[in-house]
Amino acid sequence: MSVTSTRRETTAPAITAVLTGVLVMVVLVRIALQSRRGQSWDQSAMDTVTAGRDTRLAVLSMLGYVGIGSIVAVVVGCAVVAVVRGRVRLAIGAGVVIAGANVTTQLLKHTVLERPDLGLGTLNSLPSGHTTVVASAVGAALLVAPRLLKPVIALLGGFATTLTGASTVVAGWHRPSDVVAALAVSLAWTAAVALVLRGTAVPVVGTLAGAVVGCAAALLFLIAIGVRPVLGWDGFWEAGLVLGAVSAATAAFLVTAAAVSPAE
Repeated sequence: MSVTSTRRETTAPAITAVLTGVLVMVVLVRIALQSRRGQSWDQSAMDTVTAGRDTRLAVLSMLGYVGIGSIVAVVVGCAVVAVVRGRVRLAIGAGVVIAGANVTTQLLKHTVLERPDLGLGTLNSLPSGHTTVVASAVGAALLVAPRLLKPVIALLGGFATTLTGASTVVAGWHRPSDVVAALAVSLAWTAAVALVLRGTAVPVVGTLAGAVVGCAAALLFLIAIGVRPVLGWDGFWEAGLVLGAVSAATAAFLVTAAAVSPAE
């Protein structure tokens, strides 16, 4: 996927993004959910970071704001922006992204997928519902935002999505694969809607910069409020790898979602 092209259709990138989201989801299910080694890796990755009581309470408080109310607020916001811009179809598309991604996540987690008993529990938590709420909202916002605002959306969205995903890991609610799975579901729906809307793609250099800054800022914020490697300095690289992977996956989601969003 090029980040420098200026005039091209979003059709091919959107198809690629849909297939990528589905493929990532399939791989995660096969490895992180259905294999003993994958479950062990995923559990170990979740256990690499820790936080004191005050930090954990702060993290849980932030996660408490992610729910139905926030979904409604984002849908209304996206609709207003799209209608003001005279792009009603974008408003409909944004609503489909948010509804589709969140319904899909809940169906996958509670109905479709099962976690086999491989010695690490049988309660399935993949994909992460909290991360899906935020990521799908950001994907919808990228669809309706005018070109000049997409980097700003990427910066704010990168911060919010990384903070939410990483916080669920720190709180012990979700394993890293759950977060990445939520990003994959949100990407597939954003790209699928973009495929229907289709249009001219825009350069994503600014979006890439915004995403990197936003994701990095979220990690620095978590460190500032007290998130630490569970083994101290001995676990620095392991914890850094886990949080870095969540951040990198978020940035990739944002850049890809921006790349498939039509320039309207």
